[in-house]
Amino acid sequence: MPVAALAADADKVPPQTSPTENSDQKAVEFTLGNGLDVVVIPDHRAPVVTQMVWYKAGAADEPPGKSGIAHFLEHLMFKGTDKIPAGQFSKLIAIKGGDDNAFTNQDVTSYFQRVAKDRLASVMEMEADRMVNLRLTENDVKTERDVILEERRSRVDNDPGSLLQEQMMAALYRNHPYGIPIIGWEHEMRQLDREDALTFYKRFYSPENAILMIAGDVEPDEVRALAEETFGKIPRRGEAVKRMRPQEPDHDASVTVTLEDPRAGRTSVQRYYITPSYASAKPGEAEALDLLARIAADGTTGRIYKQLVVDKNVAASAGGWYADSGLDSGRIGFYAIAGEENTPEEMTAAMDEVVKDLRENGVTQDELDRARTGLLAEYVYNSDSISRMARQYGWRLSVGLSLDDVEAWPDRIKAVTVNDVRNVARKYLVDENSVTGILKPAPRHTTSVEEKQVPASGNGRS
Repeated sequence: MPVAALAADADKVPPQTSPTENSDQKAVEFTLGNGLDVVVIPDHRAPVVTQMVWYKAGAADEPPGKSGIAHFLEHLMFKGTDKIPAGQFSKLIAIKGGDDNAFTNQDVTSYFQRVAKDRLASVMEMEADRMVNLRLTENDVKTERDVILEERRSRVDNDPGSLLQEQMMAALYRNHPYGIPIIGWEHEMRQLDREDALTFYKRFYSPENAILMIAGDVEPDEVRALAEETFGKIPRRGEAVKRMRPQEPDHDASVTVTLEDPRAGRTSVQRYYITPSYASAKPGEAEALDLLARIAADGTTGRIYKQLVVDKNVAASAGGWYADSGLDSGRIGFYAIAGEENTPEEMTAAMDEVVKDLRENGVTQDELDRARTGLLAEYVYNSDSISRMARQYGWRLSVGLSLDDVEAWPDRIKAVTVNDVRNVARKYLVDENSVTGILKPAPRHTTSVEEKQVPASGNGRS
């Protein structure tokens, strides 16, 4: 998937005097004179390099009425520049023996390539070129607009599960732009044009609003030299964009969204709770939420699965997750998929029991130790992949965290106590912060979405 940026002349600022000094850090960070942050993660096990450029702009930064423009620009970034003919960017990467792609999130847009070490200089030049020299024709825009509309039809409109999730997000975030789908609302997507794309490009795609991440068979000094020769020649436009978004008000009622669709398979129930993310949480809370979600919903060992599938037999499958990477907030989610005889009422009631028990009684030390061991093991496994490491650092740094935040994470996980987990369960797994989604199969020719607000009883902890 594709996007780009045009930079204007501006005074340069002096580069950061030296890389972050910390003998325990795997990564080295420095800043070019034009404001581009550069992070290098040396790994010499193979002569391969991953390059990622992270722009601090995503779907939640779109102007009102222009939903989908961040994702649309991501597509258009692959159209070409004066140096690279339209549609040739990925082909040139493939000719070099590499692969590339991109993705758009609510908070970031990222472009990445994986190539042999001796091709790094050329892909850095290509990525720097499209940061400032994107060229778009009206035909480029029209053609790619049809592509994203078809993507919405195939991935959202033709998928009842995606439709339900879209409606649940809109109900969960009643004021914050996280409630707007990343791909956009169809009626607004149809109106996106060349001017919209270039306006977003010029606002956000510039060195002072980006992070260059290089991981693999490199050393910081050689990356610095290459970055100066490529990205360093792009003038900064000014100060990095300050993201001022509408904030979510306090919620005073839970919401249930029901979708009946003939294309649905089995009945399913989902539950979302607004929580802090790693970027927005108070010290220690995100780590406790991470462990809470693992204890509650990680695979067949999670409480949700054991209660709904094994003990009560009210679901065929169940689980959950913690979405922790948002700039402004995160989410804990639980789900259950019915067997042939199960009802949404049974699944919802059983899910409520698990949540109530977590709030009232917390977790055991044994559960916490087992969850902690699992999370730390995953961290080690992810560190074994240069691409995963680049993503891990990129996500955190793009939403305002630091190298120390990333690399001290294992120690902070080790410090979480059972009381910490119980406290975040009581604070955030409350009715007022939740949306429940129910997906039901329906007779053919019948599709409906119903939303209702349920006043919370007391403090939502009953």
